[in-house]
Amino acid sequence: MNKFRFILNVLAVMVVTLTFASLANAQASRTWVSGVGDDANPCSRTAPCKTFAGAISKTAAGGEIDALDPGGFGAVTITKSILIDGGGGQVASVLVSGTNGIVVSAGPSDTVTLRNLRINGIGTGLNGIRFLSGAGLNVINCLIDRFTQNGIDVALGATAVVFVRNTVVKQCAGDGLSATTTAGQVKVSIVDSSFVECGNGLHAKGNSRVSADRCTFANNTSNGVFAEGVGGVGVANITNSGLFTNGTNGVQAATGGSVTRINNCDIYNNLGNGALVGGGGEVDTYGNNRIIANGTDGCPSCTPKTPA
Repeated sequence: MNKFRFILNVLAVMVVTLTFASLANAQASRTWVSGVGDDANPCSRTAPCKTFAGAISKTAAGGEIDALDPGGFGAVTITKSILIDGGGGQVASVLVSGTNGIVVSAGPSDTVTLRNLRINGIGTGLNGIRFLSGAGLNVINCLIDRFTQNGIDVALGATAVVFVRNTVVKQCAGDGLSATTTAGQVKVSIVDSSFVECGNGLHAKGNSRVSADRCTFANNTSNGVFAEGVGGVGVANITNSGLFTNGTNGVQAATGGSVTRINNCDIYNNLGNGALVGGGGEVDTYGNNRIIANGTDGCPSCTPKTPA
């Protein structure tokens, strides 16, 4: 009897070991999704999954999820380093109603890259992308539209970096991009992107340092760019960009030592000021901006600066 039990215990250990080995082997460095896939599949190229959420559990940390063809691949929460690529020249969509599109809640050393995606809130979704934790977030060649809160919502509790390139955010009731952290500093770099028909196009909140180059901030109901110092100083540096036809100001800095710097920008046809300095804020202008045809004034109380 004791010998029989011993054999049973050995077999049980072997089964558990093989099970864990099988689970580990199931995570591939590259997985695939398709509009005609199935989440019961292993997410291989020949047997793709249906959704990003189905594929992410079968993708190793640091790996990549690629879209084979056009499709709606659903909302997803990301908890590890990963790249999600919708592919070029096709519609790889995340379509959500009443919830967030993509939530990044990753580890302190994890970096997440989202590339070639359309994230659509259909007028009832909350935030297009929410970045809550992680070392870094890259958003490249994406279209984010029709959300009731923010297009890209960076709301951290530690230091991190964000990079946005060749991305359009539009028709979001809140901010096109909002950035803040309660500890450390969040550094945001934006290049060749547009933020239109939102509340504020760009909102640099507490402990943020945001730089935008060759960008457009237009037709927003409030400010094109707004820096404020609630909960820590917010700084926005805007270069070679256009700020047009916004509902209040092209640029505003208000409260708590917040700063907006504008260099070689076109700022016109905003209903309020081209650039407005609020209490405790500062707008620095380097003398090569075109600030014309704004509703109230051009740049009252701006601080002229000379490049070093």
